[in-house]
Amino acid sequence: REKRNERRREAELVLDKEYIIKFASELLRIFPNCPGNTAEEIANHACQKYSNRVGRAADAKNFDPGVLTLAAIAHIRHVETNYDSLLMGDSDRRDAREKVRIDIDAILNIWRR
Repeated sequence: REKRNERRREAELVLDKEYIIKFASELLRIFPNCPGNTAEEIANHACQKYSNRVGRAADAKNFDPGVLTLAAIAHIRHVETNYDSLLMGDSDRRDAREKVRIDIDAILNIWRR
């Protein structure tokens, strides 16, 4: 039984890696100018098992463009803007998101070109 469980876990790892690679590939289809290995970073983060992140949602398994865009937005918000600093300051989540929205949209537009 233990060997069978080990083979199942190994097979799941392979499938998970393939899913993350496909998720990154689909991100690049939507955002062809996404820099460097950013698509892979987004996919790895968004698709972490048991994380309840957007990459684990049912629509993500179908590579829904809306879900892929949400994953890109979350990455940009936390990595490319001062969102986290705003949260640490006086801004609540809604205000902080509003303040960085223009920056996020600008980056998404560059990535789409």
